[in-house]
Amino acid sequence: MVPAPELLARARLLVAPELSAPLVRELERITGRGAEPLGDGEPAAGPLLCVGAALPGGLRTDRLLWFHSVNAGTDPLLAAGPWPAGALLTRTVGRMGERIAQYVLGWVLAECQSVPEFTAQHARAHWERLPTELVAGQTALVYGTGRIGGAVAGLLRGCGVRTVGVARTARTGPPPPGFDRVIGAEEDAGELVGARWVISTLPLTGATEGFFGAGRFAALRRATFVNVGRGATVDLGVLEAALRDGRVRRAVLDVLPTEPAAPGDPVWQMPRTVITSHSSGITADEDVLVDFTACWDAVAAGSRPGLTVDVGRGY
Repeated sequence: MVPAPELLARARLLVAPELSAPLVRELERITGRGAEPLGDGEPAAGPLLCVGAALPGGLRTDRLLWFHSVNAGTDPLLAAGPWPAGALLTRTVGRMGERIAQYVLGWVLAECQSVPEFTAQHARAHWERLPTELVAGQTALVYGTGRIGGAVAGLLRGCGVRTVGVARTARTGPPPPGFDRVIGAEEDAGELVGARWVISTLPLTGATEGFFGAGRFAALRRATFVNVGRGATVDLGVLEAALRDGRVRRAVLDVLPTEPAAPGDPVWQMPRTVITSHSSGITADEDVLVDFTACWDAVAAGSRPGLTVDVGRGY
């Protein structure tokens, strides 16, 4: 629901303490009001406009008009408690798709040029020629066809990779930009068999938890699995078994079900796996500022912002 102009005009601006001072000053300029700290204590009376990553329980009331998340993923925010009825939730995407796409392409090209193997050889002062492969003509199955999945697919397609998007349901008509083809999740079995890379950009919802399990990993034939979505969409026990029996060639995991992974966590011992620190799409102040401004302009015009989160679906 778009906040009524008269309520938005009276709303108190609450910002998370971790936001930088320059960003807060810009938020104050855009909204035309001073900012107050977003904390556990309930502020004085009045409707609320909040910007941050988490919403304290005391603010999950009908006083909340609008919460703008500084993150693209809002599953932790929604899982923390009931969302106030009628409150608008928007999110920050910014140039995250571009950053994540470069992360994925970097690992794809590194693998094809045997960079991990050459790095290991260098550490041993060992000279040996290793085979390389071309990416062109091979297939990447990209789960998630939104902004981030589309950016990943577009960059890969620019290198000649055949890109197949997997959406929640099958679609008719031309595929969205970046994709050669889009299929529904229920018809991915045939494409999994021929995929060289399986890339997940999926959000975490009730429908995607444990999405990559025994059935999907059993269909792979030496594909590399890359997860830049959410860790809990993957059954790590099944993934490890698929790595050990060779169905999965390699895994690149930027996200895990529990973060950060402790030094003794068994995930560090998974074969042919690289774990990065949820860093493929770090949000910058510029991203928050640009996306909040776009949302503010839409709300001021009485329109639903394009970055609105459907709290029922979780994205």
